[in-house]
Formats: sequence, C-alpha cells, structure tokens
Amino acid sequence: MRSYSIIRVLAAAAVAASLSACASVEPGPALETVDPTTSVEQADQRLAAVAVERAAIEARYAEREAVCYEKFFVNNCLDEAKERRRVALNAQRNIEIEAERFKRRVKVEERDREIAAADAEYKAEEARLAAEPPPPPRDTTAVPPPKPSPAASRMARRTAKAKEEAARAPEEAAKAAANVRAFEERKRKAEQKQKEVAQRLAEREAKAAARKAEEEKAKAATPAAGK
Repeated sequence: MRSYSIIRVLAAAAVAASLSACASVEPGPALETVDPTTSVEQADQRLAAVAVERAAIEARYAEREAVCYEKFFVNNCLDEAKERRRVALNAQRNIEIEAERFKRRVKVEERDREIAAADAEYKAEEARLAAEPPPPPRDTTAVPPPKPSPAASRMARRTAKAKEEAARAPEEAAKAAANVRAFEERKRKAEQKQKEVAQRLAEREAKAAARKAEEEKAKAATPAAGK
C-alpha cells in the first residue's frame, strides 16, 4: 500500500514538471485590433516588420517543438505550441491586410484626384476658349488639321496612366496569391517534418518496449533453465 502511494506521488510530480516545462515556453501574442495605418511609409514599415516577425515566429515554433519532444506529455505541449504559433501568425496577417488595404486606398484616391484635376482643367480650358471671341474667317482652301488642346492632351495622358495601373492590378493580385501559396507550402513541409519526427519517436519507443519485453522474458526464463 505504501509502495502504491509513493508511485502516485512520483507520477503527480512528473505531470507537474511536464506542465511547468510547457508553460515556461514564451506565449505568443494575443490577437488584438490593429491600429490604423496613417501613411504609405508606415504601411511599408509594417509590411517589412511582418516579414521579419513571421520568420521569428517560425523559429520560435521550431524551438518549442524540439522542447516538446523531450517532455512527458508530448501531444499537449505540441498542441499548445501550435496554438501560440497560429495566434501569432494571425496577428501578423491582420497587420499585413490593414497595411495593404491602406496602400490600395491611397493609390485609388491619388488616381481619382488626378482624373478629377485633369477633368476640371479640361473643362476650365473649354470654358475659356468658349468665352473668347471667334477668330476672323480664314482662307479654308488649305486648312491644317486641328491641334488637340493642351488640356485634352493632359487628360488623355492621365487617363492612359489610370488604365495602365488598372491593367497591373491582376499581376499584383497574382503575386499576392503566389506568396500565399508559398507560405502554405512552407507550412505543409513543417507539418510533414513534425509527423516524421513523431513517427521516429514512436518507432524508438516501440523498439525500447520490445527490448524491455525480451529482457524480461529472458530473465524469467533464466531461473527455469537453472533448475
């Protein structure tokens, strides 16, 4: 009875040590509301910081994963490490989405302002020309082709620029999709590596159990052989 109590105490101590070791891993950041971006420069700084922080999150997760395989409750520790990694990556994704949305909004607003300014300039030029007295009649035998007004030329250039930016939008979207696919591939490889490590651990434990069973079987057979 006393031996059974001692075993229970040792088991409880092992559980407490394992949970304490897992809890000592630095927790990931909580998912919070992202502060609004106020400038394009700030948006670029945030996007660069997100890339750096993502690499740091993956590095911390790899360290936690290695620590977890040395603990008594491997799966509990791994689940906690995965959740912290997920929360941290979601927080960085929210920052990235907010910064990219701000940059797109600024680009659209700038394009709209340019088009509005060109349109206003064109209308002002047309109004000025309409208010001027008509020129005296000229010889129409050799009339040169009319030249486009400066306002119309500027309007045409700005309209062409806006169309060019709109044509580049699918390419930018394709780049963003490629980045997402690359991230998912890295995630898949990390999960595959985790599965391989877990499989090797299970194989080692199975071999150790088999050796122990063989040793116990041999010990049990030794007295019989002596008799």
